Amino acid sequence: MINAETGAIGVVGLGNMGLGMARTLLRDGFSVVGFDVSPASQARAAAAGVTTVASLGAVSDACSTIILSLPTANHVRAVLTGEGGLATRDLDPRLVIDTTTSEPDVTREIDAALRQQGHILIDAPVSGGPAGANSGNLTMMVGGAEADVARARPVLNSLGGKITHVGPVGAGHAVKIVNNMLVASHLLTMREAVRLGNAAGVTTENLIAALNAGSGRSAISEVNYPKWVMNGAFDSGFTMGLMRKDMRLAMSLAEQKDISLPVCELAGKIWADSAEILADDDDFNRITECAPTPAGEKA
Repeated sequence: MINAETGAIGVVGLGNMGLGMARTLLRDGFSVVGFDVSPASQARAAAAGVTTVASLGAVSDACSTIILSLPTANHVRAVLTGEGGLATRDLDPRLVIDTTTSEPDVTREIDAALRQQGHILIDAPVSGGPAGANSGNLTMMVGGAEADVARARPVLNSLGGKITHVGPVGAGHAVKIVNNMLVASHLLTMREAVRLGNAAGVTTENLIAALNAGSGRSAISEVNYPKWVMNGAFDSGFTMGLMRKDMRLAMSLAEQKDISLPVCELAGKIWADSAEILADDDDFNRITECAPTPAGEKA
């Protein structure tokens, strides 16, 4: 059915995250129209109950609210301001919720272009992976004007378990970059902590239990190690390639803003150099298997 307040919801990008969000919206009673350039992704979405269409234009024609779940800022720019994009078409105002991990300055540039046509953009990047997308328990870091975020609330509340409005347009993407920079760095410091504890005669299990009861705990010790590392699962749904991309975004943002980040810059180099031994499609938690050297070596 179509929600009277929001109308049909468009989802552009039907990969693991986009499809998970589409499923959640359907379960909550929204009508969902989806598009992806991949025929296989379109077919999976259709099997899940999404009304799939053959073009971006068909999504923006049918939906007053459009969610983006795309790989990069360039993909977002192409969808919204490129040839045939929303900003180039004569349509009534649309609300765009960009969940992509993107670049704050690009987001602000796109926002300015969309607002000339009366459209609204909020950036709402997410954390929680495919499991969070499918369960409606994503963590969302939202950038946008108060009134615009309020308008998006019915959709955000469906998708998110923790929703934090962090400032104007672009702020959400800035926070997501900082968040993922910390996650990437924490994975490296945690693998070193485990190596040191093991060398001193403490099992990984006992070390993790003690750390999680103390001030050294983090999401990496509380979630990643028990759920994906210690059991050898390495199936979080987030890849080495994606984290390398996010670290590049963080380092690029620091350079643009002329901010020195010596510790995280070293972490960024370690993640970049790990491409020599870990493929882009490997689970990102596999960085813990590498020795703490610039390029690393598989443990």
